[in-house]
Amino acid sequence: MPRTLTQKIIADHLVAGEMRSGQEISLTIDQTLTQDATGTMAYLQLEAMGVDRVKTDLSVSYVDHNTLQMGFKNPDDHRFLQSVAARYGIVFSPPGTGICHQLHLENFAKPGTTLIGSDSHTPTAGGIGALAMGAGGLSVALAMAGHPYTLPMPKVFRIYLRGRLQGFATAKDIILHLLGELSVKGGVGAVMEYDGPGVATLSVPERATITNMGAELGATGSVFPSDDNTRSFLRSMGREQDFVPLRADEDAVYDREIIIDLDKLEPLVAAPHMPDKVVPVRELAGLKVDQVAIGSCTNSSYADLTQVATIFRGRITAKTTDVLIAPGSRQVLKLLLRNGLLEPIIDAGGRLLECACGPCIGMGGSPCSAGVSVRTFNRNFEGRSATLDAQVYLASPVTAAYCALHGAFTDPATWGTEIIRPDLPQDIPSIRDMFIFPPENGHEVSIVRGPNIVPLETFPPLPDNLTLPVTLKVGDNITTDHILPGGAEITSLRSNIPAISEFVFSRTDKEFVRRARKAKESIIVGGENYGQGSSREHAALAPRHLGIRLVLARSFARIHMANLINFGILPLIFARPDDYDLVAPGSTISLSTGHIQPGQPIPARLDTGTTISLIHELTDKDIAIIRVGGLLNFVKASTS
Repeated sequence: MPRTLTQKIIADHLVAGEMRSGQEISLTIDQTLTQDATGTMAYLQLEAMGVDRVKTDLSVSYVDHNTLQMGFKNPDDHRFLQSVAARYGIVFSPPGTGICHQLHLENFAKPGTTLIGSDSHTPTAGGIGALAMGAGGLSVALAMAGHPYTLPMPKVFRIYLRGRLQGFATAKDIILHLLGELSVKGGVGAVMEYDGPGVATLSVPERATITNMGAELGATGSVFPSDDNTRSFLRSMGREQDFVPLRADEDAVYDREIIIDLDKLEPLVAAPHMPDKVVPVRELAGLKVDQVAIGSCTNSSYADLTQVATIFRGRITAKTTDVLIAPGSRQVLKLLLRNGLLEPIIDAGGRLLECACGPCIGMGGSPCSAGVSVRTFNRNFEGRSATLDAQVYLASPVTAAYCALHGAFTDPATWGTEIIRPDLPQDIPSIRDMFIFPPENGHEVSIVRGPNIVPLETFPPLPDNLTLPVTLKVGDNITTDHILPGGAEITSLRSNIPAISEFVFSRTDKEFVRRARKAKESIIVGGENYGQGSSREHAALAPRHLGIRLVLARSFARIHMANLINFGILPLIFARPDDYDLVAPGSTISLSTGHIQPGQPIPARLDTGTTISLIHELTDKDIAIIRVGGLLNFVKASTS
């Protein structure tokens, strides 16, 4: 039977379930990655499982989020992570080495492998032909302990690319175009598989830009074939031995096909405050720009910054515009230095930042009050920049560079000569000696813990009946940034759940924590696509600490729903979406949870006397996990 590329990789790793859309499947996982903001909790969970060494082919612990060392919390976490990596057989990437997804693409990702990471942009590695997926930290910890990763069998969407990019259009404009077509929930439950003659015109870094932002579609993953361009990239990185040719069968059947004519694309931008609010750059001509930030795991490659340097050469950026540049890795930085491409950026007025996530997660580089910031990042959620009233636009490095020069958006028709599309040099300097590889005698290593690293909390089982108040009601497209904001102060508390819980919904409803504590146990009500955005399991773990037992929404984002299940929170859906309007903040909802069955509706009674019907997408295993209070309890019970 002919198969898609996605189905081929899944078939090679399938250990349970059937490859039928929506059916639960379990996959062996070849590689994992964590970053420091989610990794501390993931490794506390790994410790709790009692394993001696990780069971994957490769696991890497990256430090790229909390690199600002203001006080003891972040450096203490880094010491903890380094000692855990040595103890359990994990490669450690110290702060300053680079952004996890850029580094993993350059140094470790392999075609045809499975990868899960405790960061929603892990699908970046799909640009090299890996089936890479974002997951909660607990799921990653389980994979490191040798457990398969369980998920619904995804649909496969064929994104058929024709033609070749022209003028000032870039790979960023391909994914922005797709976001404009499908929306931030248009890829839920699917893998975006790229095909067609246009694929051969895109380099691996360009493909990685596209697969990175597939996360904004809500997709399970995104994947390109492994072809001659993949081989060329791996050869440049000194890893040609990792090359495996991979593509879909000619007559493979897809769940949906979307055709994009690359030669018809123009520079695009996502307007505030959502990545799918896509408009042509020309329509914004004249809008003043206060800040430009170029970098992030989406657009910080050598090719991206070479284009910026070429545009900047011999020119000065606008005096009214702050320009921030963050290379994605030390390797990118060394290449820029060696090839004389850093000087044009600095001479033009660019400020060089550390090779880290930085402004993308509100970790420095925030725009001024009510400022317009043009960023080459992947998310422009309200308040994510740490300036609550900032107006953040997402654009390609090329568009951002011209905004920096003019201090405003301008019509691309005025930009002059078509941009260069640089190739990677074949003699790229290695930074492999920057990674700390684990010793053979890891069992002798002592784990270092600072005072901000708090032991794991154990949650009780789900009772057979719930009668609880609604302590919060929110609308559609609530992101994990809404639930648990980022920024230096908050993110440094990721290993301290009692402390970080004080910030749950702090930018949405400052009284929520007080109400939740007073209620002891309660319910959150949400709209469509609740929990979209990052994979941060703290957006489930911290509410669970505050006593949230049930989240009732019109629909859920994939990773967040999995995180709710992992920590024993019941995710239920309005059978009739209009019933959302019947539930008010402060309402009490009563329901029986003792006999939940897959596919069976659950009646619930409001304190007004109205009965509504609730449904769910839970499997037998999901229900069993919630019943015992979460996945860690479930694993301990099943292995004892």
